[in-house]
Amino acid sequence: MPASGGISVLVRFFPTNWRRAVSSGNYLFTSESVSEGHPDKVCDQISDAIVDMFLAADPDDARVACETLATTNLIVLAGEVRGPAEVANDKDAMEQAARDTVRGIGYEQDGFHWKNAEVQVHLHPQSVDIAQGVDASGNKDIGAGDQGIMFGYACNETDVLMPAPIHYSHAILRNMAEDRRAGKTPQFGPDSKSQVTLKYMEGKPVGATSVVVSTQHSADSDQREVRELVRKYVLDVLPEGWMCEDAEFYVNPTGRFVIGGPDGDAGLTGRKIIVDTYGGAAPHGGGAFSGKDPTKVDRSAAYASRYLAKNIVGAGLADRCCIQLSYAIGVAKPLSIYVDTYGTARCDENALVDFLSKNVDLSPRGIRNMLRLNRAIYGPTAAYGHFGQEPTDNGHFSWERLDLVPELKPLLG
Repeated sequence: MPASGGISVLVRFFPTNWRRAVSSGNYLFTSESVSEGHPDKVCDQISDAIVDMFLAADPDDARVACETLATTNLIVLAGEVRGPAEVANDKDAMEQAARDTVRGIGYEQDGFHWKNAEVQVHLHPQSVDIAQGVDASGNKDIGAGDQGIMFGYACNETDVLMPAPIHYSHAILRNMAEDRRAGKTPQFGPDSKSQVTLKYMEGKPVGATSVVVSTQHSADSDQREVRELVRKYVLDVLPEGWMCEDAEFYVNPTGRFVIGGPDGDAGLTGRKIIVDTYGGAAPHGGGAFSGKDPTKVDRSAAYASRYLAKNIVGAGLADRCCIQLSYAIGVAKPLSIYVDTYGTARCDENALVDFLSKNVDLSPRGIRNMLRLNRAIYGPTAAYGHFGQEPTDNGHFSWERLDLVPELKPLLG
């Protein structure tokens, strides 16, 4: 089958009545989330702890590409770094950062304990071949850390301009984790997952048709008690009247979830890219975020594209907006800017592209300056989504600001 027929092949695999339902705006859509204690998220958080350590020491010139593997009482850090010698050569500090991260999550079980796990650090200097393409020199500006495509998305389904299924999936687990860490629910362990299916009518979410939550728990917990504890968090998060039928509310469907975290399933950095973004409601360029300093456009340009899409929707120019940016390694300017408002635009999409091209500096340096990304702000991004969280006064989630809205509103048709 030729590549050009890919889309038509995909469509043919879906039943005719399903395709008709989507085109009419009536369908079901599902997104999942995982908690901070999920093995892959443990690794993401450790990798971003290393990013923050280097950026705190050298905001302008630090370079980090840190991957983490975690399994039964073993944590392995590998990758490339550049920074002051007192940081780049301090493997003890990197090991402690990993332990502190695991301790903060709450792992003190026999098979994975912040104090007892072996930590191996295999971080070596950044390739000089990559550095010469990225670093500024003479008349050359800072180049992109790699080639690639990055997407940003926003929609008006929730007050944070995120798709509803992933927004509610995150919120359920975040609230459960907050109470667990506060000692209110000692029955819960750190590892958990959620999945929310919403019914859409005329393109708008109207209620849940199923909710799935699997949560690690103590060995003596009664599953009926766990189910009722979880129910409270779901009801608190979903809008009133949106709860699914009881038969479609699944809690620990396997019946037992005592062994969790990296002891139950090995974790790796960068394996939850859909959880990190829009829950499948929008395209993804394929590059992970955690463990990368902001010269890596996989991360910084994805943040910038979300910032632009959110401000476009926030300004009322569209109900939905997807933005794609593309880059070549070592080249400062983006190779393309694409805007799709899915037929919901209240302005000319070409005018949007023209505005962004002329008024927003989307070079790696421009993005870092615009969003102030050269700071130790990445730890909180590594759990419960890089998007849809509230920007803070100390710089976290700066790409969630709506400060471009006043400049965009004059484009309204």
